[in-house]
Amino acid sequence: MTDATHNGREGADGPTDEALMVSFRRGDSKAFAVLVSRHRRGLFNFLLRSVNNPSRAEELLQEVFLRVIRAKSRYEQTARFSTWLYTIARNLCVDESRRAKFRRTVSLDAPRRGRDGDERESMIDSTAAVQVEVDDEAMGPTIQRRVSAALDLLPDDQREVFLMRQLGGLSFKEIGEIVGAPENTVKSRMRYALEKLRSELGDLRKE
Repeated sequence: MTDATHNGREGADGPTDEALMVSFRRGDSKAFAVLVSRHRRGLFNFLLRSVNNPSRAEELLQEVFLRVIRAKSRYEQTARFSTWLYTIARNLCVDESRRAKFRRTVSLDAPRRGRDGDERESMIDSTAAVQVEVDDEAMGPTIQRRVSAALDLLPDDQREVFLMRQLGGLSFKEIGEIVGAPENTVKSRMRYALEKLRSELGDLRKE
């Protein structure tokens, strides 16, 4: 699992994310360094899978933490730190996607990616507990390419839920708060994403 599986809980790893952010707001720079170390890896992989460009993902990662720094005086413990952090990251990815689409010249009759999950959400009220590894550091080059291609085939709403869950370690409730959707809708998107990824990558699970 990624560093983000701390998920703000106090224990052997020290203070919660929220407590660290409050300390940082009060001037403790070391608290911010701990937050960065906890979330950097998972956040980078989320950004990388979202924009498919390592250099741009690194730039966006820096921008996320810069925005945290700029907003520290306004931070209040009204939500989990990880929820706030990934909301910032998601908003940057949405802006990046809009800019990319604006730059691209696309034929008006080009096929568009389907979004069938929205029509079938009510059929699913739980998600399968199946892990699909998406951390680049844990995969070989060939598997990385296969996983990247499979993720690219997912509708945007399913891909972002999958990445927040797998790389950010966020709960379905937290993801729902970030994307502005009911928890059951988020579970549905995760379920459809898992089904599609299992279909595309099923051979990788064979011994």
